[in-house]
Amino acid sequence: MKTNSIARRLVATLLIATCVVPIGYTVTATEQPLECNESLASVHLATFDDLDFNVFTGQKWDELDRSHAADIIVHWPDGHITEGIDAHIQDLANMFVYAPDTRIDVHPIKIGCGEWTAVNGIMEGTFTQPMPTGDGNSIPPTGKAFKISMVTMGHWNEDGVIDEEWLFWDNLTFMKQMGLMD
Repeated sequence: MKTNSIARRLVATLLIATCVVPIGYTVTATEQPLECNESLASVHLATFDDLDFNVFTGQKWDELDRSHAADIIVHWPDGHITEGIDAHIQDLANMFVYAPDTRIDVHPIKIGCGEWTAVNGIMEGTFTQPMPTGDGNSIPPTGKAFKISMVTMGHWNEDGVIDEEWLFWDNLTFMKQMGLMD
C-alpha cells in the first residue's frame, strides 16, 4: 500500500507540474507565482464531474456551455485543435456515431489549483456502428469494446468555464482495442 501511495503522489505531482505550465504557455518574469485557491478548484472539479458523468455521457450538448466558454480552444490527442464550442460539440458528437454507448463514469484522479484542473477519466464504449472516414466511406463495426485512460487539463476563466483544454489518451491503444490495428 505504501508504494501505491507514493506512486499516486508522484503522479499527482507530475500532473500539477504539467497543469501549472502547460505546453505552449510561457511564464514571463512579470507574472506572479500561481496562487492555489483550493475552494475555486473544488468548484471547477465538481463542474467537471458533471461535465463528464452527465453532459458528455448523456450527450447533452445543449448543456456544454455550463462548463465550456463559447470561444473554447481544444487541443486533441491527434494534434488537431478546434476553436469554438460548436466545433468542439461536433467533435464530441462524432465519437458517439461509431460507439453510441461511449461514457465516462469515473475520475480516479482529480487535481485542481485555482483556475487550473487536471482530471483523469476512464472512457469506455463499444464499436457497434459504422465509423465514417470523412471521404464518404466508413469502417464497419467490430463489436469490440474499448476502455482507455484519458486526461483533460483545463484552464478556467473568470466566468467559471473552461476557455482552453488539452485532451490526452493513447490513440494506438484506442484503435487496437476497437480492432482497427494489430
